[in-house]
Amino acid sequence: MIADSAEWRALEAHRNTFASRHLRDLFAEDPGRGRSMAVEAAGLYLDYSKNLVTGETIELLLALAERAGLHERIDAMFAGEPINRTENRAALHVALRAREGEEIRTGGRNVVPEVHAVLRKMAEFAGRVRSGDWTGFTGRRIANVVNIGIGGSDLGPRMAVEALRDHADRSMTFRFVSNVDGADVWEATADLDPEETLFIVSSKTFTTLETLTNARTAREWLLASLRDDRAVANHFVAVSSNAQGVAEFGIDPENMFEMWDWVGGRYSLDGAIGLSLMIAIGPAGFREMLEGFRELDEHVRTAPFERNLPVLLGLLWTWYGTFLGAETHAVIPYSRHLELFTTYLQQLDMESNGKSVDLDGELIPYQTGPVVWGTQGTDGQHAYFQLLHQGTKLIPCDLIGFVRPTHAIGRHHDLLMASLFAQSEALAFGRTRDEVRAEGVPEPLVPHRTFAGNRPTTTILADELDPRTLGRLIALYEHKVFTQGAIWNIDSFDQWGVELGKALASRIVPELESQTEPELHHDSSTNELIRRYRAGRARRS
Repeated sequence: MIADSAEWRALEAHRNTFASRHLRDLFAEDPGRGRSMAVEAAGLYLDYSKNLVTGETIELLLALAERAGLHERIDAMFAGEPINRTENRAALHVALRAREGEEIRTGGRNVVPEVHAVLRKMAEFAGRVRSGDWTGFTGRRIANVVNIGIGGSDLGPRMAVEALRDHADRSMTFRFVSNVDGADVWEATADLDPEETLFIVSSKTFTTLETLTNARTAREWLLASLRDDRAVANHFVAVSSNAQGVAEFGIDPENMFEMWDWVGGRYSLDGAIGLSLMIAIGPAGFREMLEGFRELDEHVRTAPFERNLPVLLGLLWTWYGTFLGAETHAVIPYSRHLELFTTYLQQLDMESNGKSVDLDGELIPYQTGPVVWGTQGTDGQHAYFQLLHQGTKLIPCDLIGFVRPTHAIGRHHDLLMASLFAQSEALAFGRTRDEVRAEGVPEPLVPHRTFAGNRPTTTILADELDPRTLGRLIALYEHKVFTQGAIWNIDSFDQWGVELGKALASRIVPELESQTEPELHHDSSTNELIRRYRAGRARRS
């Protein structure tokens, strides 16, 4: 186990000697730290100088990455080896953005031609919808696109459509339905015209309970207005690998866009799951996003680890979470359009690395994945930043900003970016008691106005938020998560924890809907909750 290695023990010893160091001292000792601990690649600038690390810390973390075989694991992923061990599958999301003509093999075949066949089919369909060539059943142009999915089939396109709103066709409306709460599908469709609405049903297996329930409700909504089953073919398409299930629903399998079992849902935005995004920003914009993904893919494969952006990000969290005891990781974009980015990263990171056994099935004696959270920057400053500055928890933060605004309006962008830079400075250096006293603050208030500092941040800057940059950012965090999983020796590509709740829900549904009192065999709490729900529903009836 990696925790038994000399490299691991060296980091534990380093942690003990490092405990009393403060960022004020580290910057005073090394005036060039702000430059030496920054890396620029693939259009992204990463400043990690305000982290609780020294050059020695980074060297020890790099040695741990070598000990964990990170190079070999990266090569195995790109080679299509079954690195998803518990499902005996490759994890080939990188193939979704491979250039045509490249070769990435798994199961004895080159999958790149299949990927590009689907991308061409998506582009042809998206072009027809955007041009008005694809119409609804009554001949009206499609003005509304509603994506129905859940998890990776929802969070990715939902986040990206919002992120790239300024690059989208604003004459069209895009909505997303994921929650099985009926209010979700009701709100998404309440003000839409069925004659102008296209539904994209996104489910790899086409059996997902939440997605199929919402899709059936959407079909009922459509047919209540159009009153002809043939209308489904004009208003529904599918993203799936289950052609039979798609056909049984009433969707022409010719209008099914294929997925593969070697791509997990949370890694599938740049494939057919991104169909709604391609309709929004157009095929050319989607290709630009894929170029951004490719740039980071090439970077993680070829850059030395000490200059490798996702590797450095992954090593920093390993230091904080596994050795310093941090439990959460805040990702705070200073961009209105990236308001869903952290929500997207929650699934990417927590579903991938929320594991307590390693690849050999052994219980892990160290902390693995963090709780990922955060909101837009200046909103967060007036909410939870109080805890970041003066609370008792160690919470590393990533701050993401852009040099150019999406909308150049007065002084807004300068104020926005000044806030980002000021927060990273304040979190790092704080304000001492002497500095507070020097400002004339009354002595009883000095403790309350003192900021300890030494709160770590990583700042990520890009020129502007466009499709290529979004692809780079997503790939940056994908490979960061992979780096962490490789060091912890866990499978970052399965999600068995998601399945248990689904199985139990399928058992409870008939107990809730039964016309007669069912015999219950759950624990006493669950039995009582079911009885209370049934009694309340009966009273409403």
